Amino acid sequence: MQEKIEFVRLVGNERRIGSKLAEVSRHWQGSKECHLMISPHDDDAVLGAGLLIQLAERENVPVYILIVTDGSMGYCSLDEKDSIAEIRRNESYECYQSLGVPKENIIWLGFPDCQLSNHRGRHASNPDDPVQISGFTGLQNAFTHHLRNIKPTQCFLPTWNDLHPDHRIIYDEFLISLFHAAGNIWPELGEPLSNVPYVNTYAVYCDFAEPPTLRMRTPMSYLENKLKAITAFRSQKQISSLIENVRHCGPEEYIRAIDFKLYHPASYRNLFEEQTGIRMVR
Repeated sequence: MQEKIEFVRLVGNERRIGSKLAEVSRHWQGSKECHLMISPHDDDAVLGAGLLIQLAERENVPVYILIVTDGSMGYCSLDEKDSIAEIRRNESYECYQSLGVPKENIIWLGFPDCQLSNHRGRHASNPDDPVQISGFTGLQNAFTHHLRNIKPTQCFLPTWNDLHPDHRIIYDEFLISLFHAAGNIWPELGEPLSNVPYVNTYAVYCDFAEPPTLRMRTPMSYLENKLKAITAFRSQKQISSLIENVRHCGPEEYIRAIDFKLYHPASYRNLFEEQTGIRMVR
């Protein structure tokens, strides 16, 4: 039985092992470290990163949960059809507070479930638009605002190849919002970030597009806390299969770091230069 906490990070051919996140992280920023978990739906972050949330709290790292959708399409009973959004909001607070996240760090955006394609980008808001901030609405408007307000050093969201369309849309919208948040655009949304946060992905429904780069293993008590937190979503009858997957996996989770590669033309110059061959002498 696992009795200790172990982190293993793969960096190229290097294998880093430690008992703390700070010991294996490439860009740890000490007392400035702050983690933002992007949860397209209320239960995604706990399913994919419920151990990580506890481990960050163990190292006194502030954790914020940004829940993007309102859960209004997640009703499993006709009796809850009109009240499911409020039910899931309350379940979310119960879930993440049980993992040690303060209620004020649990942010419920409330974009309409299954309609995120209508809320890409940013546009001037109308009175009936959801998530209005500084006279505008849209996913990029909300993400940019909260990134500048929270100032995370690392962000975590579901892997880009997830089959759920809400997850895919949020991945695209969040990543471009990182660059908005670090630039001078849209000053009414707050002061620009001094640095772009590092980005990591976790898996919920589908596998990683490429192998993960961090494994964490914990004592069973951490898994028990995670499972208990998941069960707060009592209204989600279809979650049972995901709970069994978490239980079967045991007290471990996997994360993949995302490296941005910006375009530099000089990187390709040598590909088009004439290569001097080596003449073979017989």
